[in-house]
Amino acid sequence: MSVVGFDVGFQSCYVAVARAGGIETVANEYSDRCTPSFVSFGPRNRSIGAAAKNQVVTNCKNTVQGFKRFHGRAFSDPYVQAEKSSLVFDLAQMPTGTTGIKVMYMEEEKVFSIEQVTAMLLTKLKETAEAALKKPVADCVISVPSFFTDAERRSVMDAAQIAGLNCLRLMNDTTAVALAYGIYKQDLPAPEEKPRIVVFVDVGHAGYQVSVCAFNKGKLKVLGSAFDPELGGKDFDEVLVKYFCEEFAQKYKLDVRSKPRALVRLYQECEKLKKLMSANSSDLPLNIECFMNDIDVSGTLNRAKFEEFCAELLTKVEAPLRSIMEQTRLKKDDIYAVEIIGGASRITAIKERISKFFGKELSTTLNADEAVARGCALQCAILSPAFKVREFSITEVVPYPISLKWTSAADEGISDCEVFPKNHAAPFSKVLTFYRREPFSLEAYYNNPKELPYPDPTMGQFNIQKVVPQPSGESSKVKVKVRVNVHGVFSVSSASLVEVVKSAEGEEPMETDTPAKEDEVNWFKKKKKIFYEGKMIMQDKLEKERNDAKNYVEEYVYEMRDKLHGVLENFVSEADRDSFSLKLEDTENWLYEEGEDQQKQVYIDKLAELKKLGEPIQNRLMEAEERPKALNELGRQIQQYMKVVEAYKAKDELYDHLDELEVMKVEKQGNETMTWMNNKMNLQSKQSLSQDPVVKAQEIQAKTKELYSACNHVVTKPKPKVEPPKEETPAEQNGPVNGQEGSEAQAGNPEKGQAAPENTEAKLPEMDID
Repeated sequence: MSVVGFDVGFQSCYVAVARAGGIETVANEYSDRCTPSFVSFGPRNRSIGAAAKNQVVTNCKNTVQGFKRFHGRAFSDPYVQAEKSSLVFDLAQMPTGTTGIKVMYMEEEKVFSIEQVTAMLLTKLKETAEAALKKPVADCVISVPSFFTDAERRSVMDAAQIAGLNCLRLMNDTTAVALAYGIYKQDLPAPEEKPRIVVFVDVGHAGYQVSVCAFNKGKLKVLGSAFDPELGGKDFDEVLVKYFCEEFAQKYKLDVRSKPRALVRLYQECEKLKKLMSANSSDLPLNIECFMNDIDVSGTLNRAKFEEFCAELLTKVEAPLRSIMEQTRLKKDDIYAVEIIGGASRITAIKERISKFFGKELSTTLNADEAVARGCALQCAILSPAFKVREFSITEVVPYPISLKWTSAADEGISDCEVFPKNHAAPFSKVLTFYRREPFSLEAYYNNPKELPYPDPTMGQFNIQKVVPQPSGESSKVKVKVRVNVHGVFSVSSASLVEVVKSAEGEEPMETDTPAKEDEVNWFKKKKKIFYEGKMIMQDKLEKERNDAKNYVEEYVYEMRDKLHGVLENFVSEADRDSFSLKLEDTENWLYEEGEDQQKQVYIDKLAELKKLGEPIQNRLMEAEERPKALNELGRQIQQYMKVVEAYKAKDELYDHLDELEVMKVEKQGNETMTWMNNKMNLQSKQSLSQDPVVKAQEIQAKTKELYSACNHVVTKPKPKVEPPKEETPAEQNGPVNGQEGSEAQAGNPEKGQAAPENTEAKLPEMDID
């Protein structure tokens, strides 16, 4: 059973796995623990992760990034429309009204849903985990921002299903960090004592999240959360890009935003400059060669000036911190520590403002980039029966207040009720009682749209079916169970009709349950998406095999060209060398012209054609190296057997037990083999190195084996043993002489007597986290 945690970030992803030794963040095929959140679409295949990021300049229109922000959003959403203008790639409306990404794939225009693109990224992360664990991966825990709404969370769950993953839990980023922090602490207060209060601040590339957590031994309770989805590292990059766009317009008369490639390169360089300014306060250069219209550009900036430009952004840092303190009614003295993580947490000005707000030094005991993935893997280990982990309970909170509304006959209009207030514990279930004569519907919605980073407060409509009046004609009692599950997703999980049954006195009425049915339409849609993802994975695999076949031809051309004028020079005639060199040159030219884009079989055939000419030459070199070794071994064996024959003839007592007829056969076989060997050596000595050998190492080895089979059993025949005359001895005792030895034998002492039985108990994989 796999135990994997995926931190799927806006800009980059991390994969953590649980092994017998604990939790570790694993590296991808580039030996990098960070996998960029990029997917690039090409004429033949897709590239995902680092390979896709490398194409962001050369294939910018078809390389997508930052799609995490569009989960669950309608195409008409004002946020989507506002972001659309700043994107290099195109967005389009899906048939369902949600946002899709329009790209050229397989030389056709395609529109992929956000779930499909996220599934592609998750498939890549899944492959990284499988390569590290060397087994299939299905069960996992995936991180999401704490401010994600119901629709966004459902969208991520769909993406996981398309990728063939069984998501055991969608975990809020800050909760995952809190788990990674608390599970290793040995000095947490006892359950009955006052909890330790820790604030976790996550400043990522695209969002800013804060949560306050209370820790007791074996327990983590989230007290509250606050966030600003519009504040992150990318906003600081945007400030730098804006500054340099204006500077280059004045200095070089360049309109950077008119050229997507130039803009992408500027974003990359500005991000590097931002990171450098976090560690250095002096003037720092920004240089880009052949930026636009073959013009090299340069500029400088320092941290003080950068902070001046970002003043408006930096004022937004305090609002979530103030909000979290008001929600939880805590004083700054109650806070034990402030842990800060996330890529943008390295910006000096952000750290200073957070530290100043709480009046204490910030704590950085966790890995700023990998803590979320590690926390997710720990949660997966807790949920997995295959690992033994210290007991640690986690109580989450509902980020936005949730209400239900319905048509009320009594009030002659719409009635509503807040079922889960803000910061209510989750997962949690409640039972609501309704009195109805007929089927009715409930609409779930977020009742405070102002604090919602999402334009549509509606979460969904739930229809309660098969409601009938009582036999007396009165309204039936309907119990409706509502739930916020481990993923933070709200649902009406069941509804039951309370039927009053006439019975003997003292007995209670009986209840009958009518569970709600699943939406089959969605199931079929997901199956279709999963099938399409499988087709694309197969296409990527076929394209990789085609490219590999092409690369083998190219490698063979370069390898043989070098060797023909190197180690193989003496093993090929001048005419053959010139002919083969010409063939190699023609193949190289073909590769860069009509051979640039051929089917896999064409490359396989081309390689076979070259090897037909090259392998005989390589075989001559190999034979020249192996033949002397084989001849030496054969000569050594002949000499060894002939020495035994001579010793037998000289009446050596070591061999006087051998059969004369058999010794004569050994002599005959040795002489014949020596004649064969001398004959072949003479013929070979007359051959040129550029000609095929007269005798091959394999033939010599076969001759050696033949000689060994004919002679070895004769010359190694042992002398017959002469048994000494038997002496009469007293009968042996049946039992042990020494009583102590007997007791040891019976007890199974491994040193004396019978060996102690082995412990054959099967050991299951365990992970003890102390």
